[in-house]
Amino acid sequence: MTLQTMLEALLLGIVEGLTEFIPVSSTGHLILIGGLLGFEGPPGHVFEVAIQLGAILAVCIVYLSRLKAVAAGLPRDPEARRFVGVVLLGFLPAAVVGVFAHGFIKTVLFSPYVVCTTLILGGLAIFLVERNLGPSRHHAVERFPYSLALMVGVFQCFAMIPGVSRSGATILGALVLGVDRKTAAEYSFFLAIPTMLGAVVYDLWKSRDLLVVDDFGLIAIGFLAAFFSAMLVVRSVLGFVGRYGFTPFGWYRIADGLVMLAILSL
Repeated sequence: MTLQTMLEALLLGIVEGLTEFIPVSSTGHLILIGGLLGFEGPPGHVFEVAIQLGAILAVCIVYLSRLKAVAAGLPRDPEARRFVGVVLLGFLPAAVVGVFAHGFIKTVLFSPYVVCTTLILGGLAIFLVERNLGPSRHHAVERFPYSLALMVGVFQCFAMIPGVSRSGATILGALVLGVDRKTAAEYSFFLAIPTMLGAVVYDLWKSRDLLVVDDFGLIAIGFLAAFFSAMLVVRSVLGFVGRYGFTPFGWYRIADGLVMLAILSL
């Protein structure tokens, strides 16, 4: 583990935290930037997945009081039980598809060209959804219909294609289904906890025989960087979305995809 590799792991951790909870695709950015840096991390893209634990921890800390209230209310509070139910139900489709498509996703779809294409298409999708947004009908995660949670979970499956963005797929899916912007973003945060945790555990288990001591050191650096940068984003993104909507992210995705395509063609 060289100083250069440690600095690259630090940079990638910051990128992960800054991009995980906004609709621009953290995995896509890690693939593109890691490729440009020539980053040599743990095998099988384990680094990119494992440092997401830092981002998960950031969400848990920012929403700690709410999560504690839900846990305390489970025995007697119907809204607390519904909260847990809609989060787990939203996680289910991605869990099923991920188990069966894991190998194909990692070996075929983890391509810079796939990322650039989906970044651009995702930006266009944001424009389309924002410009055709109807009145909101759902304003609290604790009151989501189970059918809505399952449909958002289906949308989340598209995020297995690098560059689509897990938060982008879930937020846009929720908006299409009548959820207001703030609640759509919050549900995406909460849905990230079981989804990302499941992905990390599964990837680490699949690659357990390939990891060495230095790999865990790089993962720890990326984890801490992702944690602190994600804390910044989670605390500020709802205010930004409330003021500007998601359209700025659409412009960013398209510009980023076009620039990276130009760089790759050199």
